[in-house]
This record gives sequence, C-alpha cells and structure tokens, in this order.
Amino acid sequence: MARHVLLNNVDHKNLKVITERSAKYGDDVMYAMTFPLEFRSVQAHYPIFFHKDAENGKFYPVALFGFKAQENLFLTESDWDASYIPLTIVRQPFLIGIQQFEEDGMIKKQRVLHVDLDNPRLSETEGEALFLEYGGNTPYLEYVASALETIHLGHEGNQAFIEKLLELKLLESFTLDIELANGSRNQLLGFYTINEDRLAELEGDALTELNDQGWLQAIYMTVASQSHIRALIDKKNKQLLSSEG
Repeated sequence: MARHVLLNNVDHKNLKVITERSAKYGDDVMYAMTFPLEFRSVQAHYPIFFHKDAENGKFYPVALFGFKAQENLFLTESDWDASYIPLTIVRQPFLIGIQQFEEDGMIKKQRVLHVDLDNPRLSETEGEALFLEYGGNTPYLEYVASALETIHLGHEGNQAFIEKLLELKLLESFTLDIELANGSRNQLLGFYTINEDRLAELEGDALTELNDQGWLQAIYMTVASQSHIRALIDKKNKQLLSSEG
C-alpha cells in the first residue's frame, strides 16, 4: 500500500534511498513505461513495444524486460545487467505531485516532489542521502528531480505521439511464439508494435509531420529495438539451463 507524502528536509532529513537493484525492492517487473525522449537510450538494450491499459484503453510505449509477470531477465544476483535503466524505474520511490498556491490573488499550480514512505527502498541507515547537513538537496536528489521532470515531459509528449500513431493506423497487435531451450513453448500476448507495411506506405505530409515532430526517428528506433527479443530469449534460456543444472 503506497503512502505518498510531500518530501521536505525537516521530516525527512535522515531519509536515504537504497539504489541496489533487486526483486525485493520491486525491480521484478516485466516491463516499464517509456517515452520518445528516452527511446535512444532504451533501444540500445531493450525491445520497445506498446501496451494498452485495460482500464482506460490508452496506449503507451514500454521497455520489455521479460516474457511473463514479475519476470525481469536483466536482474542478476547483485545488479541490473544493462548500462541504462529506464527512468520510470530509476525514479522509485519518488513521484511528481501538484501543489496549489496563491500568488497576486490568483491560484496557481506547481510541480512538487513526493515520496512513498512505504517503499522498501527507504532507510535511515543505508543508501543515498536526500539532504545535506544544513538542509540543501544532495546531488542524488537533484538527479531524481531532473529524472522526474523528464518523465513528466515524456508523458505529455506520449499522448500526442500515440494519437498520431493511431490516426495513421501504425499500431498493430502481435503474438510472439517462443520455443525455449528446454522444449517449452511460450507466447507473448497483449502488446502492440509498429505496422511496418503501413509505415512503408506513408508519404508526403504524413512523413513530413512525423519527421518534424521527431516521431519518425522514434518509430524507427522502436522497430530496430525489437532485435533485442533474441537477446531476451537467450537470457531466458541461460536462466532455465542454470536452474536445471
């Protein structure tokens, strides 16, 4: 159960965050939300697909880490086996909140930093400190704040990106059949990818708009990233053979 509160340097002056990567800290996730602003970094390590939220029907891009719930094939006994970790993973246990304030008789809103006090990463004895001795932010907290701002901007950009993909009929559902080293067969279901045939048919104003917005590059990065499926299967096979050995 999450317990989100506004972060401050009085109540939380001794708070630290454990940055170790492990299932016990909630890193055993099959995928994480991403956005075109970080596609360049994400596509170097992970397949990028699109997922449809069952509750609201909205699509969003995700970096895929495994083939079933609570499976992250990048987690090792001591770390995360990739040089880049998506920001929606890195930002834990923080999130952006909205705070209202009055200025010159007008009600305005500003983004503020919240923390989940029930998150297992929090400690007062180990990890990265959030505040300096006299109350200023540590470099770690400044990094987290910057990551959250990037995520916020990324989510805002996602909406227009997805709307354009749907308008141009560039998203299609797919099923991935996987045969593993132990002979078992698995299916990856419930995700969407770029319809490459439809993409190849685009011309004129549609291509120009995609390129002007930076979305054409994001689309091609998405397509290219799916070559990492083979690496994911290899990781899964290695894990299976290790457990059987």
